[in-house]
Amino acid sequence: MDIVYIRQLKIDTVIGIFDWERQIKQTVCLDVDMAVDIRQAAAAEDIDSTVSYKTVSDRLVDFISSSEFLLVETMAEEIAQLLRSEFDLPWVRLRVGKPAAIAAAADVGVLIERGERPKIANYSA
Repeated sequence: MDIVYIRQLKIDTVIGIFDWERQIKQTVCLDVDMAVDIRQAAAAEDIDSTVSYKTVSDRLVDFISSSEFLLVETMAEEIAQLLRSEFDLPWVRLRVGKPAAIAAAADVGVLIERGERPKIANYSA
């Protein structure tokens, strides 16, 4: 299995538990790893035979920017479910960061994996 990935996708949304957070949009930052077999797409040079990171990115921007969440954990779960169901992915790893949440930290958030992790030679996160 292969990995199609997206790094540091920044999206503005309503996220947080405090009243003031419910009144503004904050930036979240996503890293997404998706298990995909790219051999057919590579052989045929056919984008329709793989998962398009452009299509996935556009879908995530649309979904997240029009949603509101209390917890980063809830956002991550819903994104993982959306990706696995809409793009027929056997496995996804997702990091959702909320960089402005803690002034003394560069970023905070969650990292989740859903589905069966692929076996990839020399793969490291």
